[in-house]
Amino acid sequence: MFTNVLLPTDGSQICEKAIATGVYLAKALDARVTAVYVAPRLSLSEILGGFESDILGPREAEKAKEAMKDVEELQESAGRKYLGWIEGVAKEAGVRCETVYLKGESPANGIIKIAGEKECDLIFMSAHGRSGITSVLLGSVTQKVLALAKLPVFVFRCEFA
Repeated sequence: MFTNVLLPTDGSQICEKAIATGVYLAKALDARVTAVYVAPRLSLSEILGGFESDILGPREAEKAKEAMKDVEELQESAGRKYLGWIEGVAKEAGVRCETVYLKGESPANGIIKIAGEKECDLIFMSAHGRSGITSVLLGSVTQKVLALAKLPVFVFRCEFA
């Protein structure tokens, strides 16, 4: 029925059980896993947009660009670490696993994009259980994926894990 399960991660420890559950579901289905970490592109102009143009001189702007590069490198390092952890869980369970690091997309759009490119037939993702104003302000990647996906989405509620 399902042959390729997409497991997106944001690296949060709150839902490590969700990842493990997704891997074991894939094992039970004799499916493979595609793990994805989507790093949104950090926009210097958006970050600095709140400053008046006369506040930052050329030297400070150059320092900010260097800092952004450092942050992007740290972001990639963290994403690869999270994907490596999923790969280890899959290997331990005897499940084939491919990892994808994607940068420059919104998380929801990136998840949908990779699901299509890798011919996934199920997205297994966690929900952090945020509610109220936090949910409104932060948005919900899970809600966006549910709205955009053309394939089944299994939502693992972390608050019950």
